[in-house]
Amino acid sequence: MFSETFLEVVKNEGVVSIVTWGSGEPHIVNTWNSYLTITDDSRILIPAAGMTSTEADLAVNSRVKVTLGSKNVQGLFAMGTGFRLEGTARLFAEGAEYEMMKEKYPFLTRVLEIKPELVKQTV
Repeated sequence: MFSETFLEVVKNEGVVSIVTWGSGEPHIVNTWNSYLTITDDSRILIPAAGMTSTEADLAVNSRVKVTLGSKNVQGLFAMGTGFRLEGTARLFAEGAEYEMMKEKYPFLTRVLEIKPELVKQTV
């Protein structure tokens, strides 16, 4: 599901924006490309320490939209590229993947799992 360009973006630092919405206004939370762990089955795992508004939204609606990019990766027209993802998400706090993420990111309280359904390069 993920192109080589997408995987290269994840290897370079940049801001990741995650948009959720429950029954009210959309909520945006940010993290860093370096915090993304890509699984063999094309899920994205992200350490979550706060994300309380995200958690409240996901309890109502599991849909998410995500953008990320890096100015250090060749894009469609010039240096710098970004991606938009759409899919579903959940937060969890137990199991082998939680323990693996806790080892890498001791600050986390939960793990945000994103299952992309659409991955589109934007620039």
